[in-house]
Amino acid sequence: MSKIEARLSELGVTLPDVAAPAANYVPYVVVGDMVYVSGQISMNEDGLIVGKVGADLDTQAGADAAKTCAISLLAALKAACGGDIDRLVRVVKLVGFVNSTPEFTDQPKVINGASDFLVEALGDKGRHARSAVSAGALPLGVAVEIEAIFQIA
Repeated sequence: MSKIEARLSELGVTLPDVAAPAANYVPYVVVGDMVYVSGQISMNEDGLIVGKVGADLDTQAGADAAKTCAISLLAALKAACGGDIDRLVRVVKLVGFVNSTPEFTDQPKVINGASDFLVEALGDKGRHARSAVSAGALPLGVAVEIEAIFQIA
């Protein structure tokens, strides 16, 4: 078991299989030492996490949904690394989209669910640049979608 997967196991997290693309795109692209991972939507073992933050979900529920996106991002990273996720050098950037009401302004607190998890799981390798923006709607009605850029060895 890799060091990163051992740490994830300590946190009670098992990486899922990489989700199959729902349209004409690929789950990730590797360019040199950079991995660009397509947006991962909020879902867990029970299915899609749907709803609008500020109406159907509170900030903490949104943050929990964002954490599921981060787990899926790591699953895609592992696939991009040929199964050796320990090739990760660092998380470079996250771009987070929150399906929220017009009045909701705590998008950064929602995306903290992903950011905080990545730092907890990866230490300093998990620190990253980030954007957290509102969206009037997201695919399939999900609460959160996050894309990422990683550097690998």
